[in-house]
Amino acid sequence: MGSNAESLDRLLPPVGARRSPRKRTTSQCKSEPPLLRTSKRTIYTAGRPPWYNEHGTQSKEAFAIGLGGGSASGKTTVARMIIEALDVPWVVLLSMDSFYKVLTTQQQEQAAHNNFNFDHPDAFDFDLIVSTLKKLKQGKSVKVPVYDFTTHSRKKDWKTLYGANVIIFEGIMAFADKTLLELLDMKIFVDTDSDIRLVRRLRRDISERGRDIEGVIKQYNKFVKPAFDQYIQPTMRVADIVVPWGSGNTVAIDLIVQHMHSQLEERKLRWDMAALASAHQCHPLPRTLSVLKSTPQVRGMHTIIRDKETSRDEFIFYSKRLMRLLIEHALSFLPFQDCVVQTPQGQDYAGKCYAGKQITGVSILRAGETMEPALRAVCKDVRIGTILIQTNQHTGEPELHYLRLPKDISDDHVILMDCTVSTGAAAMMAVRVLLDHDVPEDKIFLLSLLMAEMGVHSVAYAFPRVRIITTAVDKRVNDLFRIIPGIGNFGDRYFGTDAAPDGSDEEEAAPS
Repeated sequence: MGSNAESLDRLLPPVGARRSPRKRTTSQCKSEPPLLRTSKRTIYTAGRPPWYNEHGTQSKEAFAIGLGGGSASGKTTVARMIIEALDVPWVVLLSMDSFYKVLTTQQQEQAAHNNFNFDHPDAFDFDLIVSTLKKLKQGKSVKVPVYDFTTHSRKKDWKTLYGANVIIFEGIMAFADKTLLELLDMKIFVDTDSDIRLVRRLRRDISERGRDIEGVIKQYNKFVKPAFDQYIQPTMRVADIVVPWGSGNTVAIDLIVQHMHSQLEERKLRWDMAALASAHQCHPLPRTLSVLKSTPQVRGMHTIIRDKETSRDEFIFYSKRLMRLLIEHALSFLPFQDCVVQTPQGQDYAGKCYAGKQITGVSILRAGETMEPALRAVCKDVRIGTILIQTNQHTGEPELHYLRLPKDISDDHVILMDCTVSTGAAAMMAVRVLLDHDVPEDKIFLLSLLMAEMGVHSVAYAFPRVRIITTAVDKRVNDLFRIIPGIGNFGDRYFGTDAAPDGSDEEEAAPS
């Protein structure tokens, strides 16, 4: 089997033989990795931009590109070349191969003997494709099946994808459904010589999918070639752009990228901090806000941690005390029900017990994780998740770079933790992520040691059912979106790290 693949390598013409070759995008792993590493930068494919204005509503839909063409025509390679040249940080690459229908037992038997037609439109679940693409364009998360080409079946675990600035949908039948066509903002057909496609398919199916040459050629002659002539090639007429020679046509790819840049510029997918800053001025604080009572003890601890002369040890000690009080205060808003227990003296006691299923804590990295020990200290067997949100220095948009959430989080009450909230941008995005994972809005509790009025208003306006709980609210945010009088960079003061070179602090580098 290895020798077959090697001989096919020698038969296959080099990519870009007609033009000067361009360095191709490489990836961390073979199966749709969360990021693509290019010669210029890293492109995140498992993250998402916020796309939400100061009202918490979506600003613009994503730009969706359809890439059609015959089997092994180089669609994925063209897609990755477009991604590299686009210079857009958030891209989703969606493959039609993920949406093969679940086969019956009889169809499985046919597939095992290369007698099932995977190149017919009926082999694909177009309803699932359309619903998935619609949600991605709206910035929502989706569950995408993971297909196993060796067993011709869907794997048990599905993967989660999020919306992005650009969605690239590629597949042999990308233009075969009218409803699907309406969702595509640009349609590109990759036209590659049939001999090259055959050799590529032989190499791929033998080396990657464990097939033999006879079976691949049989399937090609019986299904692949007739399907191309009947269903795929005719869709070339609906394409906006036809790319001959596939990935070797760098001129066509450059023209595509130029056009997409102009389209994206018109859409202006930007997070408007100025709008956030002015949207809720002079409004009364929302009813969903609960501020820990400012007792002399609480006021004294704030005095210590706000003092720039306070040592790191004292800052940590009194911050932890405040966190514990904040967590205890937040737990009082959880649902409780009446229950009766028997005391050691044999007497009934009418008490209260938690009425929910489970409590999960989610920290917004990095400062939010400092609140985890306080939550663990008062909640037995609490589950913990993390979210990393950072600001794009060029666009000012908060961006999701990493998340790890427990399974079945949708059944839990979620304690969302960040130590300071200034504009509310990162907090709003974190809430959106939780909503995408089906956590009910009224089961989300946003906890912070210190918040600015601006951040309180922004979160409350966008998510009126989220409970906001803090130990203090400061009135102002300066031009750099730092809370005034504030507490400084909480992460740097707590962990003993140096401030960023530009003077911004970590919480405001990804404004919460």
